[in-house]
Amino acid sequence: MMDLLFKVDWYRIFVPSTSVAELVVRGSLVYLMLFAVLRFLPNRQQGTVGISDLLVVVLFAEAAQNAMTSNYTAIADAVILVGTIVLWSYTLNWLGYKIPRFQRFLNPPPMPLVMNGRILRENMAQQLITQDELMSILRKQGVQKLNEVKLAFMESDGSISVIAHSQKSLVGDETKES
Repeated sequence: MMDLLFKVDWYRIFVPSTSVAELVVRGSLVYLMLFAVLRFLPNRQQGTVGISDLLVVVLFAEAAQNAMTSNYTAIADAVILVGTIVLWSYTLNWLGYKIPRFQRFLNPPPMPLVMNGRILRENMAQQLITQDELMSILRKQGVQKLNEVKLAFMESDGSISVIAHSQKSLVGDETKES
C-alpha cells in the first residue's frame, strides 16, 4: 500500500514519451494552423488581445493541462511543446519587426468603417459590425451623430478609433487632441 502512495517513476516523468522531432512538428503545425485561422477572423472577434498573445495563452494552457493530467507521460513532452510555441511566437514577432511587409500580414491594417459621416456598409459587413453596435461605440466615445465623424476605423486589435470633424482623435475610452 505504501509503495502505491509514494512510488514515483522518475524516468517516465522526465524522459519524453514521444520523439522530440514529432513534438516540435506537432507544436509547429498546431501553432501555425491556429495563427492562420485567427488571423482571418473578423477583428471584432478578437477583442483587444493580439493574435499571437491569444495563441500563446491557449496553447500554453493546453500543453500545461496535458502535462498536469498526464496525457503526456513525461513533463519533457510539455516543456518541448511550450518551447516550440514560444519559439514560433518570438519568431513571428521578430519577423514582423524586421520585415514591414510581414508585419502587415501579422496585424491587418485598420479598416475604415465611417468616412465623412457615411457608413461603409461593405467594411462593416466584413467585420460583422451592425449599425447599432457602431452607434453604441460612437456614443461611448462622445459622438452623438454620425455626421460628426470624419473617420472611424476598426483597428487590428478589434477596437474602434474615431476621428471627429472637431479634430479630436478618440481611441477606445481615451480622448487625445491631435
